[in-house]
Amino acid sequence: MTQHASSTGHPVSRRATLGLLGAVPLAAGGVLATAGPAHADAPADLRPGGAFDRFVARLAAEDAFSGTVLLLHRGRRVLARSYGMANKERSIANGPDTAFALGSITKLFTAVAVVQLVQQGKVSFHGTLGTYLDGFPPDVAGTVTVHHLLTHTSGMGDYMQSPGFWAQAPTWKSIEQAWDGIMAFVRGGALAFPPGAGHAYSNSAYQALGAIVAKVSGRSYYDYVREHIFRPAGMTGSDFFTVPQWRDDRRIARPYSSQQSAARVDALDRHIFVGSPAGNSFSTAGDLARFTAALLGDELLSPAYTRLALGPKVPIAPPPPRRGCPRWSPSRPTRRSPSSPVASGRSGITAAPRASPPTWSGTPTPAG
Repeated sequence: MTQHASSTGHPVSRRATLGLLGAVPLAAGGVLATAGPAHADAPADLRPGGAFDRFVARLAAEDAFSGTVLLLHRGRRVLARSYGMANKERSIANGPDTAFALGSITKLFTAVAVVQLVQQGKVSFHGTLGTYLDGFPPDVAGTVTVHHLLTHTSGMGDYMQSPGFWAQAPTWKSIEQAWDGIMAFVRGGALAFPPGAGHAYSNSAYQALGAIVAKVSGRSYYDYVREHIFRPAGMTGSDFFTVPQWRDDRRIARPYSSQQSAARVDALDRHIFVGSPAGNSFSTAGDLARFTAALLGDELLSPAYTRLALGPKVPIAPPPPRRGCPRWSPSRPTRRSPSSPVASGRSGITAAPRASPPTWSGTPTPAG
């Protein structure tokens, strides 16, 4: 199947985004939400000039933060700030309409896409990998389920850590080459443990989920997410951009990386030609707020499936205590909190643990 990454689309103007956020530029280089009823009921520490605003400003002054902050309280905009440069070479500052590479936040979109297909009866949480995709060894195809893939309990690993991956990845110069090349490494990977017997963060699992979305829907993974998640959520500034687009588009922030010398360098050439179901879609702060509102507002899934998707699934042992850090408690979620399909991974939303892991159901019963 042909995979298509970013379409040309229509750029979201800075003026339009500023109007949406009710923001005005500051002489200091930030973008601040204007005062008014939008944040009148927000805690004082979250308002413009409050503790959080000062904290972010301090990080930016120390070169410890560069990007955009959009803070909502009870669904209403409280604060919008942008700091740093999206492109130092071209002197382009970060702004509210700057698109950033999302890394593993992309897994949220992949998970929602899978749950949409489950809701339609086209995929089963208990269906095995081999039911939907071919080319996997029998011990993987017949034992790994969609539930395992979503919850990082499949035993599959990280294709980017496979021997030879980074020798091949720079040679991929098209979306099709990148997709097929990644899938070859995913299919060739061995299980680290029997499915369901452990928990290990897995980029390979989410690449496989994206392949299931493409196979079952009859669309490329990229087009499916674009049509069934980005568009209905109103995410007009979000897409899967290729490296050439990333290099040329003024709206996209460059991926500056810290070095041991403390200098930051543009790491664009270290990236794969295009993002994958496991990572590196692009979005703006405003679009992520719209995605959150659409998901929690049951616009992307039915109420029953939204609750099913967001609920915790797999209890995970708390991390060991670290010197100088507060002890973990159930009321203090961490990145090792229970996994859920929309809440798993280093960049996802986490939830407090439950006494026992619930199972997926293909036909949840709506609340009365």
